[in-house]
This record gives sequence, structure tokens and C-alpha cells, in this order.
Amino acid sequence: MQDMRLKLHIWRQAGPEAQGALRTYEVTANEHMSFLEMLDVLNQDLIEKGEEPVAFEHDCREGICGTCNMVIDGRPHGPQKGTTACQLHMRAFKDGDEIHVEPWRATAFPIIKDLVVDRAPFDRIIASGGFVSVNTGAAQDANEIPVPKADADDAFSYAACIGCGACVAACKNASAMLFTAAKFAHLEKLPQGRVESERRALAMVEQHDAEGFGACTNQYECEAVCPKEISVTSIAMLNKAYRSAVLKTRETV
Repeated sequence: MQDMRLKLHIWRQAGPEAQGALRTYEVTANEHMSFLEMLDVLNQDLIEKGEEPVAFEHDCREGICGTCNMVIDGRPHGPQKGTTACQLHMRAFKDGDEIHVEPWRATAFPIIKDLVVDRAPFDRIIASGGFVSVNTGAAQDANEIPVPKADADDAFSYAACIGCGACVAACKNASAMLFTAAKFAHLEKLPQGRVESERRALAMVEQHDAEGFGACTNQYECEAVCPKEISVTSIAMLNKAYRSAVLKTRETV
């Protein structure tokens, strides 16, 4: 087991209205630690010195919950493709490295404290239309509703989105279209979800814009940093349904 000494430049901000700044710390870690375990070691050192520990979010630490949102050396979740911060291990770094750690940067994600941001806008986007509300009767037996294998696979790949917000942090416009589209597309690919396709697209896009997220300019930064590697084809699917819904709305006015 090889120990390494690291210099960390971490964003510290006492609260939403406080002025933040990068502060420098030194920590000793080993290559088998996850990035969050390394931060745990740092926080233990700070507590023992009587200093305020660094606030950061975490829950499952298994790459599932999406709460470990932080920008590591300028890249959401760090340097490894398809990896959350909690699953990033210190062997991706080397002894003597200087690492910069910052929160997501987006108007729609206000900083609560240090590396913790408010991602409640995602919840409101889901509440606006990311569900099936049609009456489908009693629960169906397995495989009773036929779904082509290709559609089922696509639906599963879009449903893999963990709502971490890396797409927002990477986008120059702070757009959340990859998140919104993934939550739309996994329902669009299933017969139960397709019934409300246009209503869902209209509601979710309108809520996305109301939350203050920027517009998508199709430069694919979101796909590049997504820890679940969600495809931007989901955005094309959402745009198609949204345009159809807008045109039908205009025709009925």
C-alpha cells in the first residue's frame, strides 16, 4: 500500500450569501482510498485541529445516488470517464499532486455550503412530468405488455441517469437538457409512457427553463462527463416531441 502526500485546493463557503474562496490543505492518503475517503481523512484532521470540516454530499458511495457532486481539477466527478466522485480512487493521482476541488457552478444550483449545492430544481423537473399518470389498471404480469428488446435496452440506458448534475456543471450554458431528456426518454421508449409523450415534453422543458437552466447548444460536454454515459440522442428525442407539442398547441389556439 503506497501512501501519497497531496495538496488540496478546496472551495470553502460558509453559506449561500457568504463570500467563498479556495483554501489549501495537505493530506496523506493511499492509492486504495476513494476520493471521498480521502476527504474523510482530511476532515478528521481538521476536526482534531478544531477547524470546520469540509461540507460535501454523499450517500451510497457506490455510484448510484448521484449526490457526490464536485468538480475535480476542472472536470465534474474527476478525470476518469464514466465514474462518479465516490468511485474515483486515489490511484488516479500520484504523490505530490495538487488537486482543485470545487462545487457545481450554475445559477440554478446555488451553493449551500462548501461543496454542497441545492439540486432541488431537478426534483421539480421530475414533478412536472417525469412520471406516468394514465390509468393502466392493475399491475400487469411480467412480459404481458410486449416491448421490443431494443426499446427496452434504450429505456434502461436512459433510466440509468442518477441526476447528479454533472451535465449542468460541464455545460457552458449550465443546461440541464441531458438530465431532462434522459428522464423523458426512458418513459418515451415504453408503451405506458408514450401515451403522454407530448404533454410530458412540454411540461418538462418549460420547467427546465423556469428553473434558470441555460439552452442546449449541442456541444456534447454533458455526454462526455456523464458518469452513466447517457447519450445525447435522448435530447434529440425530447426536442422532437417538444416541437410536435408546440405545433399542436398553436394549431388549437
